[in-house]
Amino acid sequence: MKFKALLFTLSLGAMLFTGCKKDEPSLGDAPTTADAQFTYEKTAANPNIVVFTATNKSLIAKWDFGNGTAAEGTEATGEYPLKGTYTVKLTVFNSGGSASSTQEITIDEDDASLLNNPLYTLLTGGTSGVGYKTWVIDSTREAHFGVGPSPTHPDYDGTDFPVWYKTIPLDKTGSGLYNDNYVFHLDGFKFDMNTGGDVYLNDDQAGNFPGSFESPVGDYTAPYEDRKGLTWTLTEGEDTTLTISGDGFIGFYTGVRTYKIISITENELFLKYLDAGTNKDAPDLAWYIRLVPDDLETDTTGGGGNNDPKFTLPFDFESVEPIWEAFGGSTYQYIDNPDASGINTSSRVLETVHGIETWAGLFVNLENAFDFTTKTSVKIKLWAPTADTMRLKLENSANKNDFVERDVAVSAANQWVELVWDFSDLGSTPYDRLVIFPGWNVANTETFYVDDIIHE
Repeated sequence: MKFKALLFTLSLGAMLFTGCKKDEPSLGDAPTTADAQFTYEKTAANPNIVVFTATNKSLIAKWDFGNGTAAEGTEATGEYPLKGTYTVKLTVFNSGGSASSTQEITIDEDDASLLNNPLYTLLTGGTSGVGYKTWVIDSTREAHFGVGPSPTHPDYDGTDFPVWYKTIPLDKTGSGLYNDNYVFHLDGFKFDMNTGGDVYLNDDQAGNFPGSFESPVGDYTAPYEDRKGLTWTLTEGEDTTLTISGDGFIGFYTGVRTYKIISITENELFLKYLDAGTNKDAPDLAWYIRLVPDDLETDTTGGGGNNDPKFTLPFDFESVEPIWEAFGGSTYQYIDNPDASGINTSSRVLETVHGIETWAGLFVNLENAFDFTTKTSVKIKLWAPTADTMRLKLENSANKNDFVERDVAVSAANQWVELVWDFSDLGSTPYDRLVIFPGWNVANTETFYVDDIIHE
């Protein structure tokens, strides 16, 4: 051991000695405040349009016009639809660092015509609307959330789409993602983030959010109050970006608040953003989120968080096939009854293959909340490969923390049995979501059959 230590010490000393012989690389001098000075001039055609010019034209220049917009280049034009005093900031960069300076400009009169920017109109509803527009995650559409390679990854081919992973409809139910909405105001470029009490986080960000906990659908959920009166900023260019001020953000949080607009239409906003995490994979990741207006009328193939399909009990699966959301790796389909015998000779049933997660299952949204004042129970026919336990969960879709769960033993395997849950103690309830866990606490991919779900 002493010999090895001596060799290491000699080798380290040689490296240090050799290193002293080399010239240290120089990044050059950082810009000074003098380099960041600028002039401005209101245009003759319209005093609400201002041209800004950086004094030092040899540096990279980025502008914050103080009105919710930004630009790059040593000469840039800012538009000010509303009268007021604005603080304009110029930041200049070179290989050695950066420097900034600010000036205040005063706009004397309103010019509403300048608000007719097509992007403003799509994002906020424009001057002919109510002054704001509310967006939600497009939760019932495939690929409303996902991940792909970042632009620096060797697999990136210029395609802006979640090619590595994309969600199925309602894939992140229970994470805190689908109860959020985002309000973009035209007046003052204000932004409101309404969270429903919680948000969805990359696991690398969990330590920055007190009270965060592992989400049942992966990554983390954390308590988070609404954020009101923030601002949004559009930077138009080859890559048009949307930036949220302060501690607001959109969708799944990865530590960044600037989003590249992949596409925007009246009924869709598709964003791409990077990962500020410190884990080894973070620099390679680009995240995607797809939003729609909260009042968009949709069918069951797409839509926002407020437009989930809803169904009415009882379910016999003969004429109506409700749309369930599978989680924990479970899948489902409607098939002909594979064992039309005993207490269940009906022709159609729901087949579900249990996911690998012990908490895997399915849920469906109901048109009306349960009322157990006169009808006190829920009955389900189940065919199970093993005689274990089935859990039933009744949940308030507007508040995932408001729920009741109860287990019933499965009396026999490989045959149809009827299970009964007694909820006579509940009375009227806010529970409008039915969650079923065939094979509760099972950790393998067994197949179950479900039929005749009745509230009586």
